[in-house]
Amino acid sequence: MSYEVFKGLDVSRETFSRLETYVELVRRWNPKINLVSRNSLIDIWSRHILDSVQVYRCSDVFHNWVDLGSGGGFPGMVCAIMAIEEAPEARFTFVESDQRKSAFLRSVARECGANCSIVSKRIESVDFLNADILSARALADLPTLLSFCDRHLKESGTALLPKGASWKKELNDARKEWNFYCEPITSLTEPQAVILRIKGVSRG
Repeated sequence: MSYEVFKGLDVSRETFSRLETYVELVRRWNPKINLVSRNSLIDIWSRHILDSVQVYRCSDVFHNWVDLGSGGGFPGMVCAIMAIEEAPEARFTFVESDQRKSAFLRSVARECGANCSIVSKRIESVDFLNADILSARALADLPTLLSFCDRHLKESGTALLPKGASWKKELNDARKEWNFYCEPITSLTEPQAVILRIKGVSRG
């Protein structure tokens, strides 16, 4: 994949090299544990890597980043790889109940040098994680995600939640139960999709 895919996103050559290592590991493990669909594996750089880098670029200054339902590591592991150079003191926590996917994430962290820990439990059973940034991709509807934010996000923290074309309906549904500030940021990889940048979550 050409380094030019990240034009305008300020990704260093060193980080790009680590992302190449990550992609190779996804391709190696995917036939065994189905980290991503076969079709999206063909377009992994745009569908998964670039899509995750743009989530990282929406973040504030942070020390503790929590990624829920991490699966194959999108966006969390990509963000952790970005932070190796840009926020070396920051810590990432991935919550992933599937043991095989957790083993994959640990392997990637070792190979790429990412500063992260993997919690192999269900999100509902994990103690308060005190996140500065909380991310989750293709995990649940927005009202459910906000209940996770209410539990795991600092009062001053920010949630970064990629959503597809139906994001406005989810937003309206969520406002029936929750109070929050939301800034929709148009996706670079899919014009109908957004990253919801959410703060101030409380029950309505």
